[in-house]
Amino acid sequence: MTLSTGQSTNVVVVSNSSDNPFAIDVAYAMGQHEDIADLISMKQFMNSEFCPRFISDEADFDNIGRKLKGKSVIIVSTGSHVKSRQELAMANLIIARAAKENGADRVILVEPDLFYSAQDRGPHKSLGETSFERDIQDVKKFDGQPFTAKLYAQLLKLSGVDTVMTIHNHSDSVQKMFTEVFEGDFHNLIPYEIYAHYLLNSNILNYGEDGEGLVLCAPDKGARDFVKEMFKTLGLSKAKFIMLDKDRTAERKVEITLHKESEHTFDGLDGASIVLFDDMVRTGSTVVKSCQFLQQINPERMVFAVSHFYASDEGRERMAHPAIGEILTLNTLPTILNRDEQGRLRKKMVVLKVEKWLAQELCNILDLPQTHEPNPYKIDMSSKNPRFKRKIWFSEELSELKG
Repeated sequence: MTLSTGQSTNVVVVSNSSDNPFAIDVAYAMGQHEDIADLISMKQFMNSEFCPRFISDEADFDNIGRKLKGKSVIIVSTGSHVKSRQELAMANLIIARAAKENGADRVILVEPDLFYSAQDRGPHKSLGETSFERDIQDVKKFDGQPFTAKLYAQLLKLSGVDTVMTIHNHSDSVQKMFTEVFEGDFHNLIPYEIYAHYLLNSNILNYGEDGEGLVLCAPDKGARDFVKEMFKTLGLSKAKFIMLDKDRTAERKVEITLHKESEHTFDGLDGASIVLFDDMVRTGSTVVKSCQFLQQINPERMVFAVSHFYASDEGRERMAHPAIGEILTLNTLPTILNRDEQGRLRKKMVVLKVEKWLAQELCNILDLPQTHEPNPYKIDMSSKNPRFKRKIWFSEELSELKG
């Protein structure tokens, strides 16, 4: 997807790091071929304080403080091995303020994995609007802690951010609160079509023409709506949908059962292909236990699909377990593309690169002309993956794999 008229002179794409490859790809997909480093200088004072500068003509004394007048500035923010999320978050605030104080009409933060979302409520029932009734145990979990997600939203708004775009944020509290702070200009994008296109057009699964032998699985009630929408998007009338339940008996101990409200039981599912969906994975303990529990179906294939993959040492070790056949994820945490970061999991890993999809959504929000691409993502797969035939990049090439 590229803008039909090339780069829009009224859109500037930057990042909180001048060499962020994810941001560079988003900018390129929007028609911006100038390097981010040529648009903004990531200056740092000797005392380590950050002071970015949008680069301007040194001889221009007529437009001081107005270089960005009439423009929309997009800040693309992802995690990094080089800087902490705290450093990156502060950089977002300062860049947004620099943009606004130099005339920008609109500042958009694109943060695929929204920072501080884990701290999505506080130590009082009034701190966080959840989809469930908070009991005393839930409130106690946050005793003495801040409602950091709300603080981050308020700081972004104060710094000059007008719009926030993220991918598959799992928290009802965060979604409601960001929607309120940004007066509706909060966009939580769910990649239903991207997942569906890959699952339907690759050879990652075996199933009948109408979905016979395919099972979609929600790991808990919180994921039900997402997996139900995935079911609808796939359009396979004979696929099955099951929902699990997890009882957390200790900080890192869970017991997995079939949820009493599950649409289907395990009857007749022997030898099926299963896709377990979730929004994020950190330690991998719950995922592995869920996949182990599902082994009683004796699945032909077991795929774990997750939007945000935190490739911690602990997670890589756990998810090397043979109960998980393949891992399908997005590159919302771009370091996952690093083979060292994947470790032994590179045999299982398929990464769907979504920079073009985000660029397309940004063009929609900004009402920019564009040449629409129906499946705007690319695929990254290690040669260690048993399904590897060649380096596949474009979604439209999947038919060659399936054949």
